[in-house]
Amino acid sequence: MNAVVLAVIVMLALSFARVHVVIALIVGALSGGLLAGMGLTATMDSFTTGIANGASIALSYAMLGAFAVAIAHSGLPQAFAGWVVEKARTGGKGLWLKWGLLTVVLLAGIASQNVVPIHIAFIPLLIPPLLVAFNHFKVDRRLLACVMTFGLVTTYMYLPYGFGNVFLNEILLANINQAGMDTAGINVMTAMGIPALGMVAGLLIAVFVTYRRPRTYADLPVAGEETTVPTQKVETYRIVVALIAIVLSLVIQIWADSLLLGALVGFGVFLASRIVRWGEAGDVFDRGMKMMAMIGFIMIAAQGFAQVMRDTGHVDSLVTASAAMFGGSKLVGSLIMLLVGLLVTLGIGSSFSTLPIITAIYVPLCVALGFSPLATVSIIGTAGALGDAGSPASDSTLGPTAGLNADGQHDHIRDTVIPTFIHYNIPLLLAGWAAAMVL
Repeated sequence: MNAVVLAVIVMLALSFARVHVVIALIVGALSGGLLAGMGLTATMDSFTTGIANGASIALSYAMLGAFAVAIAHSGLPQAFAGWVVEKARTGGKGLWLKWGLLTVVLLAGIASQNVVPIHIAFIPLLIPPLLVAFNHFKVDRRLLACVMTFGLVTTYMYLPYGFGNVFLNEILLANINQAGMDTAGINVMTAMGIPALGMVAGLLIAVFVTYRRPRTYADLPVAGEETTVPTQKVETYRIVVALIAIVLSLVIQIWADSLLLGALVGFGVFLASRIVRWGEAGDVFDRGMKMMAMIGFIMIAAQGFAQVMRDTGHVDSLVTASAAMFGGSKLVGSLIMLLVGLLVTLGIGSSFSTLPIITAIYVPLCVALGFSPLATVSIIGTAGALGDAGSPASDSTLGPTAGLNADGQHDHIRDTVIPTFIHYNIPLLLAGWAAAMVL
């Protein structure tokens, strides 16, 4: 058996059996490394090398957690949540407010990829303080996970701006050109339009069919806070400082291309303004670290897992071996290429990392099978995006879990991974398959 296939199966099986994702990633990496003949020592060395690559990411998100708790300490998000709940109770406009909040979450996810490219950084800032409002409307958090993941994935795989420019132009088209196919004149939005419609279909099913029924949650404190919604009016000064800190943090992050530095500067604003007093800083920082600790450890372990998968050398053999199954059929060939892309991304947890791995082999296969350049771009782009939603190790699922589980009532596998896998990978696979046939 191919080492990558075994490693991903072991990792997913353990995760779905409610073994902690970090342990599942370690055991899966060991299984793949040993099957590939790397030996125990070499496998662990490879895993350790990958961990080093994930440490900076984890540190950035730990700092972001501290910044998020500082924002919550200012009272701004809770005041907004309290205002929403009060309007719902007294204004008779609960339905409008509910759909307005869902729209805000969706637009925030889209903007985080293309307008203000901060990726999942908006989630721990926006979602935890609003949980009490969503609880009031009895919104199923699995729906919220699907809404956020749609914004995080669909926009970068369709709109060529921000992270979308990186994915579509700098990685997808650049690697296809490097593999020998001329992509001049190809409109990536045309190539990825049908697959994007598959994602839209998944979102509509989640919103209006699967998770339309109300679900009850308890109003529990978030990230160590003693209350859920403040009972007293928040001072204007605290709100203004919080807004300044958020804007400055975003500006610094975009300018310096550093999530860590942006969160650090934002946290510093709260200290300088004495919204967070010097004596409270340690406690606020600790609570933020605890909020993001699980996500950070999963990110670190995921990098180790991905490094082992690369070092086995079985990713290329997996892609090459799948070519023998085509039998000259475009229908079968496109399906197998999409399924292999899904498997690789599920294991690595990153669509951006999958594209360079598969493109060099997929381009000549597509040419041999007679696919047009436009269809080739669509197949490879969809194969890379498949698995980002629904992977236990993807930040597109880890991010929503970090926000929705801030009060301990949202499970990563059952409430984020499985719902997003079902609602996005299946329609995306079908839509990508259809695009390969008609483009």
